[in-house]
Amino acid sequence: MTPLQETIQAACVRMMEYLQDKKEATSWQLKLALHLSSSVLYLALGVLCEQGKIRLEADDINYKVSLPQPDITPEQQF
Repeated sequence: MTPLQETIQAACVRMMEYLQDKKEATSWQLKLALHLSSSVLYLALGVLCEQGKIRLEADDINYKVSLPQPDITPEQQF
């Protein structure tokens, strides 16, 4: 793994930890809270989005980032 790939992987892990705690954040909040460069931020968001681990919504000049909600089928409802 190259140093850039390691940096992106570490950013992905930190983003997931942050989102598991906060549930939702903007891309700007993630950048500031995790001290990420813009390049690493967007590369990591792309990786997590491609893997289906996060949900992205455009919000003016930022993105709203959240964990995907599990689908609830009628059999799962109580």
